[in-house]
Amino acid sequence: MLKWRVGDVNITQVVELTTASLGSYLLPQATPEEMDRLPWIKPFVDERRRLVLSIHALVVESGGETLVVDTCIGNGKQRTYPAWNLMQRGFLDDFAAAGFALDRVDKVMCTHMHVDHVGWNTRLVDGRWVPTFENADYLFAEQEWSHWCVEEQEYGPVIEDSVQPIFDAGKAVLVAQDHRVTDEIWFDPTPGHTPGHVSVHIASRGEEAVITGDMIHHPCQIAHPQWSSVADTDPNQSAATRSEFVQRYADRPVLVIGTHFAAPTAGRIVRDGEAHRLDY
Repeated sequence: MLKWRVGDVNITQVVELTTASLGSYLLPQATPEEMDRLPWIKPFVDERRRLVLSIHALVVESGGETLVVDTCIGNGKQRTYPAWNLMQRGFLDDFAAAGFALDRVDKVMCTHMHVDHVGWNTRLVDGRWVPTFENADYLFAEQEWSHWCVEEQEYGPVIEDSVQPIFDAGKAVLVAQDHRVTDEIWFDPTPGHTPGHVSVHIASRGEEAVITGDMIHHPCQIAHPQWSSVADTDPNQSAATRSEFVQRYADRPVLVIGTHFAAPTAGRIVRDGEAHRLDY
């Protein structure tokens, strides 16, 4: 369980699972041979130089509020990906062990509505999917919702079991892609992976951090921002967004926290010859 402090803001990682089984599918460009050309990438690949991805939530404490960024896959949900189908893991126990009570969460921020980012929005109670964080407002970018409420889903009834129940419970709040959540936290539009995708920007006492969402899946994309994931709805826009992000934050003291980066999960973007790397 990793923790970071950005000014007065505390950020805590709660991991649901870590896997090397998805990387070659998501980023087929990232072959073992390509990874051998990036000596700094070692913490983020396994012994076979396959990409290691983490699926985790980030709990952000800001101005007396407790906020959760992305809610992983969830338990007991019908999914077409076999490893996630009707999955049962101890995420809620780990969430409590990190010192957080479900009913003390004030806001849930979803960077987008993919299966591994909205799963613990809900849990099954007496045969019904109900909000896991019962006292929280759930913030969704309006453009993201406009896309997924009509788009066909690949991994099963994700909207039906993990998003629509939030609307039914009156806990959903549709916001702009540049919505300010608190004085210290706001959304940054980072489209391409999905049309309404956002990253989460944190600034406090002169320090800054960005939680990427799936604008970047793996640190190797910092060196190769042109590598778009097969899961990107608009690969060209995704690459342009990522390239602009890398250029904007290179050699600046801004902590980049990867939503799918395995430990050490966060670092700063620095120039590396004619490319860039994550300095952790």
